[in-house]
Amino acid sequence: MNLPNHIAIVMDGNGRWAEQRHRPRTFGHQAGVRAARDIVKVCAQRHIRALTLFAFSSENWNRPVGEVKRLMDLFLRSIEREVDDLHRNGVRLRFIGDRTAFSPDLREGMARSELLTAANDGLQLAIAVNYGGRWDIAQAARQMASEVKAGHLDLDEISETNLARRFCLADFPEPDLLIRTGGERRISNFLLWQLAYTELYFCDTLWPDFDADALDQALSDFASRQRRFGRTGKQVKKVGNA
Repeated sequence: MNLPNHIAIVMDGNGRWAEQRHRPRTFGHQAGVRAARDIVKVCAQRHIRALTLFAFSSENWNRPVGEVKRLMDLFLRSIEREVDDLHRNGVRLRFIGDRTAFSPDLREGMARSELLTAANDGLQLAIAVNYGGRWDIAQAARQMASEVKAGHLDLDEISETNLARRFCLADFPEPDLLIRTGGERRISNFLLWQLAYTELYFCDTLWPDFDADALDQALSDFASRQRRFGRTGKQVKKVGNA
């Protein structure tokens, strides 16, 4: 089977999953953490090179204050609980997004986890927190503007390639497959630049119920697609048979 090198996932549906069971939304977020742990393991077993999980968007601060606080507490506990197991399994962990809004304890926990797993060469796992695709493009543009102002970069060196080198996931391959659970059919400001040629897969399964079988369905669907990148189908077949 033709597998993607990089999978990006919008993990949607935790709150609705809990509401269906007449439980608080935080119960769904806890179940979502367990689902994320299982999918990371499955991706490593399937020899997926990179996985990016959309955990908390820059727009999620608009949720009720109590829910956001409980999410932050759960996030910190999850880092502390999961990082040793990720490290033992050779996973390299990083966090992408604007960290300035987080507590010092949470920022320190992120930094410790990244440092611990920095030399690992297994699955490359990125967790997007307080992340937005527009923010990512803007911060890359600011970097380039600062370099031009300082005389380190010429105006004619501003290009798509040089801008892309300043994105949060500059050293990741661009996503081959985006999965969104929960029934919504949109990308919600996630990896806007990087998703230009990504195959999109939407499913109704709520994130806590998304398991190895559900992932395999997405992988099977991906394998059935012909990725042309602007070429004709005949050109792609000719290259594939060369």
